[in-house]
Amino acid sequence: MNGKGVMPDQINHHTLSVLVENKAGVLARVADLFARRGYNIFSLAVAPTHDNRFSKITIVVDLESAPLEQIVKQLDKLVHVVDIDELDPRRSVERELILATIDAGPEARGQVLELVQIFEGKVLAVGMGQITLSLEGHPDKLNDFEALLRPYGITDIQRTGRVALPRITER
Repeated sequence: MNGKGVMPDQINHHTLSVLVENKAGVLARVADLFARRGYNIFSLAVAPTHDNRFSKITIVVDLESAPLEQIVKQLDKLVHVVDIDELDPRRSVERELILATIDAGPEARGQVLELVQIFEGKVLAVGMGQITLSLEGHPDKLNDFEALLRPYGITDIQRTGRVALPRITER
């Protein structure tokens, strides 16, 4: 536990960065591979790279559902997969985005806004009894933020999948 009642996800999850050809159906084939084999996907994000011929899929896999080596071997067999990198959380930069609408009437609004400021989030919209917020950061930071918002009442919430890159090393 991290002191907030949330288990750190590095223990049971691992991040793979998969470079694929930017072709129709590639994401469906990757997702289908996981479904057919019974592998659990904890998080999935996909976007084009700087080279429009390729996309990068960041997959956070549940290591309880299959050994990492088996997952990598199966992914590597897919036709449009170009490269697979295993991203060690100690040697990578990971980020995620959360959007949340919180019940925040006049009596709670100041406290919610203080939390947003402490976590360096943003207020996106304000209504009579609700506030929509955003926060980007390491998944553990978002877990802590979400846990602190829950007592106020989360009306709606959406988290992106995790994205990650290897850390830059000085040579």
